[in-house]
Amino acid sequence: MGWRDYLMDEPEQVVFPWVGGRQLFEDHRVLTIFGELPKEHGWHAFAVEGRQVRWQGEAMPEPNRFVERFEGYLCGDRLVPDGVRVGHDMAELGRRCPPVFLVEPGLDRFTRVAAGRITGDGPLVYDGPAFPLGPEAEVLDAYLDGLDDVDHVPAVVPALDAVFRIERWREKEAERLRRELEEQRRKQAEEEAREERRRQLVARLGDGALRREAAKLDFTEAARAALAIGGAELLDARAGYHAAEMIVRFRYFGGRYECTCDRDTLRIIDAGICLVDHATGIKGDTRFTLESLPGVIGQASREGALVVFR
Repeated sequence: MGWRDYLMDEPEQVVFPWVGGRQLFEDHRVLTIFGELPKEHGWHAFAVEGRQVRWQGEAMPEPNRFVERFEGYLCGDRLVPDGVRVGHDMAELGRRCPPVFLVEPGLDRFTRVAAGRITGDGPLVYDGPAFPLGPEAEVLDAYLDGLDDVDHVPAVVPALDAVFRIERWREKEAERLRRELEEQRRKQAEEEAREERRRQLVARLGDGALRREAAKLDFTEAARAALAIGGAELLDARAGYHAAEMIVRFRYFGGRYECTCDRDTLRIIDAGICLVDHATGIKGDTRFTLESLPGVIGQASREGALVVFR
């Protein structure tokens, strides 16, 4: 060891609660961690080199460094502090309560705890259990018994009452979400079953009765299959002006045609071409279906008698 070594001061060492990131905050300075970061959240020692620090290893907590200290009750990982203003919006109250870091595992519900900060806007760090006020055990019993309030328990402070209500609200919200999820799954299963039934029907659309059954589930595919029987190609299908009516557009031997048919039976309501018996004046539209209409159009075209209305 040379004489220069005796002139070098030992580097300053500080202990911080580390909860992530590369910056450590004190009221009078901000320190940046360089090099390796700690492996886990907790209290750690750091060697100070100017405004930078290097991680040294785990350290014992130093709660005497807290510039602010609070007591209250944990609700999940958040502290409901003494003196909290309790309203009716449990979700908002939960959001207003700050998260607490480095909480020891295994704490029971409604345990009174202390927490502190090293700097005014720094993270709130667990400082251990605080002295209970008395009614905590009775409040826990009320929770386990499924009660909705602790009005029967004397000397319950607002913070403890708030934690009880938040915990009960969370429990009910979890149950509500569970029921909604089950309902969504039920509807999805029903939809998947309908879709599977539709696919099976579509695969068998060569049968006229099945085409009509399929039309109730998937009119477009049923209409496509029906028109294909007569050699036509479906272009579009949309709801008509009256209930149970569908307007169908199709192509047949280079021409485009439009008709109106019944959704369930595929029977023609308005063929879109002239099908009037000139001897009797009776329209013959309803005598045909989507399967037979293309053939009628073909025959009228070959005979030079095709008159298109739409």
